Amino acid sequence: MPKLVDHEERRAQIIDALLRVAADTGLHAVTMRSVAVEAGISVRLVQYYFDTKEQLLLAALDRLAARMGERVRDRVRRAGSSPAPRDIVEAVLLEAVPTDEESRTFHLVYTEYAVLSVTDPALGGRPFLAAPDEMEEFLVAQLTTAQRAGDADPELDARQEAVVLLAVSAGLGLSVLLGQRTAGDAAAVLHYHLGRLFPSR
Repeated sequence: MPKLVDHEERRAQIIDALLRVAADTGLHAVTMRSVAVEAGISVRLVQYYFDTKEQLLLAALDRLAARMGERVRDRVRRAGSSPAPRDIVEAVLLEAVPTDEESRTFHLVYTEYAVLSVTDPALGGRPFLAAPDEMEEFLVAQLTTAQRAGDADPELDARQEAVVLLAVSAGLGLSVLLGQRTAGDAAAVLHYHLGRLFPSR
């Protein structure tokens, strides 16, 4: 009896292969053939699931978004059953620091997508690339909650601080990718900065 094919599993296999190729050689070097070789399947099979390279790139972008969301939620859960705003902010921002192979691949490929979206109209309107705006709103809400609870300086401008936090975490993540500092060093810098925003902790 022939083995039944799990189509979602096969799609995921192909997308993950694209992400590995992109992490190794860059998005610009990704081809249907290179993805097929990495996945250990034929080019024809890749084309069965994705008619064009653009479709495959967009599917991979959506998968990155979903996986990033899962990792952030996992970090927040590990912060405890009733985490304080600072714990939540720190958990979320630390996800911007590449600490393992999966997060390194995520940040490397996401950065390439972001740069590519500047000149590629097909990528420019993708929801994932609007994620920084959503994260800014999330951080503003957490900082405001902390101010009301007396855990953060009430004179702080929550919006401006959220922008600074995003810039700091993005910059730290890039510095780790470039080998300028270790993930531990980057986490220490972030912890230091949060200590200034949440002096009661």
